[in-house]
Amino acid sequence: MMDITLAKGSPETLRTGLLVVGAFAHGELTPAAKQIDTATDGRLSVLLKRGELEAKAGSILLLQEIPGLVAERLLVVSLGKKEEFSEKAYREAVAAAAKALAASATTAAVVTLTDIDVPDRSLDWRLQTASRFLADGAYNFDAPGKRRESKKTERGVENVSLSVSGEPKDAEAAINRGLAIAEGMALAKDLGNLPGNVCNPSYFAETAQKLGQEFGFDVDVLEREDMEKLGMGAFLSVGRASYSPCKMIAMHYKGGGADDKPIVLVGKGITFDTGGISLKPGANLDEMKFDMSGAGSVFGAIKTVARLKLPINVVGLVPAAENMPGGNASRPGDVVTSMSGQTIEILNTDAEGRLILCDALTYAERFDPACVVDIATLTGACVIALGAHASGLYANDDELAAELLASGTSTGDRAWQMPLWDDYQSQLKSNFADMSNLGGQPAGSVTAACFLSRFTKAYKWAHLDIAGTASVSGDAKGSTGRPVPLLTDFLISRAAR
Repeated sequence: MMDITLAKGSPETLRTGLLVVGAFAHGELTPAAKQIDTATDGRLSVLLKRGELEAKAGSILLLQEIPGLVAERLLVVSLGKKEEFSEKAYREAVAAAAKALAASATTAAVVTLTDIDVPDRSLDWRLQTASRFLADGAYNFDAPGKRRESKKTERGVENVSLSVSGEPKDAEAAINRGLAIAEGMALAKDLGNLPGNVCNPSYFAETAQKLGQEFGFDVDVLEREDMEKLGMGAFLSVGRASYSPCKMIAMHYKGGGADDKPIVLVGKGITFDTGGISLKPGANLDEMKFDMSGAGSVFGAIKTVARLKLPINVVGLVPAAENMPGGNASRPGDVVTSMSGQTIEILNTDAEGRLILCDALTYAERFDPACVVDIATLTGACVIALGAHASGLYANDDELAAELLASGTSTGDRAWQMPLWDDYQSQLKSNFADMSNLGGQPAGSVTAACFLSRFTKAYKWAHLDIAGTASVSGDAKGSTGRPVPLLTDFLISRAAR
């Protein structure tokens, strides 16, 4: 993990491999950039007025060996138009700096972006955000299938100093929060990026046990026999045809008081999703290894909480299964009985995530939770509705929804609240069971959430559909680590109450 500390002294006097400063469009300089401009006899102003730096926030200009500077290189990052500067532009600037640092030939850098005022945001927020983005930018997946001699020569900044004015209070704590969130994101990314023949339900169980040993919390792993005794017929129906047995994993982080009700996070852990008998099309089927991203985000959030030693109780539940076709697979038309006693007609075996989640949500009742948040790559319909920018948010409690939305806004890991109206429940009607597992094509993300809501009557509950935000395709194919930032900000805020 990247080492991030505070820098002391004027930026033009700091000896480092790379110095990062911000500038607004049309050559307007930040305080740090003004100091650098003075030290270089106006050289920076001249370059910016020539239009060498694009006005779009996040554009960069790299300069080498500037007379008057002690630093070897100067990276100028555009902040966009000053009158339009916002936390979004700030995040874009820091993200661009992080990308440049990750590709740099030097190992040390000083970043002055944390000394720029952001409307309605504190210095703590700037330090935490910068630390998270810089550390996350240095993430590199060590793919187990890649031959080592074919890997690129390692590059990138390892030691970063953040420049701020004066003697800020609690700056170290803010930096540590950002680093811990990036660490949680890295775990979520690693789990998502691993191939399905490595990251299976048993691998999840081993990961949970290692985390428990590292941070000193209890881990329970329920096997098939345990789940059969509990009546988890919906969950078990999904993994019946796989050689990898289902696991129900519970991680118990106890940082709060003995009487404090825990927050329960439930993550969909389908380690590979073929669709089962309702087989998916072949195109991009390899990306169904990301169908466990909800579970990955729970692992990441638990690691962050434990790293920060938050004074809060959290239970991380991961129902883990592999959805495969086979002679023992569920068929469309099968009826299963959930742990709640409600029966479900399986119209489509590719609507399997809700089947494992419904039993996990019923299991969550035993912890007498303060609230429950489930996270799942649940529906392609959510991708159609919101694209890759926002996760879909559903909740049976408006205050809980508002907390999660605020955390999404603060971190840039945004969500958008969707309707959870009873009007949609009729689409789940079945002639042969209490409900079907499919509500038809209209409002597919909504009816999936409505299905889950039938198992959450006992507590405050929210559902995050992350099908569009958990991973990206194309040349940058991989896990994004979302929504670990949203979840951890929510938990940090709860712990601060």
